Amino acid sequence: MLPVAQLYLRDISLLRPPGQADLLQVLWCPYDHEPHYKPSTALFWRSAAAVVDVLATPPEPHEADYDGYVPEPCLLAPEQITEYPNSLDLSAEVRQMLGDWSRWQAAGVGVDSSYADYPAEFYDCELADAPGWKVGGWPPWGHTDPYRRFCAVCDAQMVPLLTIASFEWDGSTRGWAPYEDEAAAFAAGHVAGQDPAQPTAVEVGSTAAALCLPGISGASAHRPDPVSGR
Repeated sequence: MLPVAQLYLRDISLLRPPGQADLLQVLWCPYDHEPHYKPSTALFWRSAAAVVDVLATPPEPHEADYDGYVPEPCLLAPEQITEYPNSLDLSAEVRQMLGDWSRWQAAGVGVDSSYADYPAEFYDCELADAPGWKVGGWPPWGHTDPYRRFCAVCDAQMVPLLTIASFEWDGSTRGWAPYEDEAAAFAAGHVAGQDPAQPTAVEVGSTAAALCLPGISGASAHRPDPVSGR
């Protein structure tokens, strides 16, 4: 199992760990596993005070199905943001309103005229379910229609805990780039050959999510910063 994320309650207050735990550690196996043929994840709630003999360098596997299943070490720079649900989570009536260009114009929100023919895309790209790694927030959809997920143990409905993504943004979602990365996000090339949108170097195809109802509340997100990039 490889370390994927280590989140402290002191840094991300919206975490709701069980008991006296104040640290969430996320591991995964760097091989494809059924049914989705992605790394199999394991979550551990721990007490930070009980963590001793910390390794300076994370262990690397002898092999992995893909290089993108081996994360690059990163530091977390928590950034709380506001996002809205994917349009697929909205009612048909609201989706119709989002597709009405005249409403956007009347609202005076300065939507780029390039969205005039498809105004709903502005909502999905610039306002809904922020891309990238995040804690909490709204789930991303696209490969499937929205559906409720339930715990296999207690049958309770689950909500997103941690979203793991290949990229922090892409060509259609560059508006989500942190202020300090905006210049790089809109640049034709990348500084020192590094892609600022992919600090973890993780490649998981579509976005993966770890779900746990009692572990999270609210809709906020936190982004990872690369150690070598700061």
